[in-house]
Order: sequence, then structure tokens, then C-alpha cells
Amino acid sequence: HFPAGELQTPLTNLALKGTAVQSSTYYGWGAANSTYYTWGAANAIDGIRYAPGEASSCSITSHQLNPWWRLDLLDYYDIYNVTITNRGDGWLEQTTGVEIRIGNSLVNDGNNNPRCGVTSLVPAGSTVSFSCGGMEGRYVNMYIPNIQAYLTLCEVEVYGTGKTDKNRSLSIV
Repeated sequence: HFPAGELQTPLTNLALKGTAVQSSTYYGWGAANSTYYTWGAANAIDGIRYAPGEASSCSITSHQLNPWWRLDLLDYYDIYNVTITNRGDGWLEQTTGVEIRIGNSLVNDGNNNPRCGVTSLVPAGSTVSFSCGGMEGRYVNMYIPNIQAYLTLCEVEVYGTGKTDKNRSLSIV
């Protein structure tokens, strides 16, 4: 988690300072312990990579067409690395085929921003990292296009550096 040419200074996880929303939220009773859970967007930026059991610290959307999750970093950054952690209790397909999109636009809920990468099958409880090469953006989206699916994210970490021009106007086109 270092920017090119600055290997001496590790980057901090910017996601912990941001806010998150998602296209819908899955909720219901946990089978193992009869606890009522809401798997909201903020669960994916709570600093807990993996919790055993029923993904209680994960975000999960409802089963829907084109599910998405969006992190607002609240400022402009050069993003060097995005890390995603999958749930450990099964349903691995809920983190498969996720497009990581980074940019400053909210068109199509931010899902039209440039793509950093796409997940393949992420093993249970595992973490995968994507190098984004300093892509500029305020928004980091996770998006599964063109299918009906649940989208599950147990933790999203974003590593980057601040932009020098903080007074830029937000692009919405």
C-alpha cells in the first residue's frame, strides 16, 4: 500500500473516513442465533475484515438487477490500491464479477466511472487487492452489471493520497 516512488511512507485506509451507500439493503433473521440483522453499506467500512458466522459485519444488498455499493471519500484522491474481503460462511458468488469503479461522477449512481478491476472468485474469508495506479476519484463503486444478484462486501479498503487541488468542482456528467 505505497504510492510509486514513495515506498517509505505507507498509506492509510481512506475508506474508514468515508461514507457508504448501496442500491438496497438485505435484512432478516440470522438462522444460527435468531438475531435480526441489517447488512447495511457502512458494515463494509467498519474496519472489521472478517467476522465468523453469518457475515454480521458485512454489507449485503437485496437480490436485484445491477446491485451496487458506493463509497464517498468526501474529497479527491489518487487511488493506488483497493482491497476487498469476502464473507467466510459461503455464498462466494456474491463477491464474484464485481467491477471496481473510481471517479468523480454520480451518473448512474457512480457506476459509469472508469474501471480499476473486476473480481473473480474470492475464496471464503479471503482478501484480494487491486492496483489502481493512482486513478483519481472521490467515489469508489462496487458494481455487478447486467445480472440479478446479491452483492456482499465484508470489508473494502482504499489506499491513496490526497489531491493538491481540493477546490475543484464536482463533476456530475
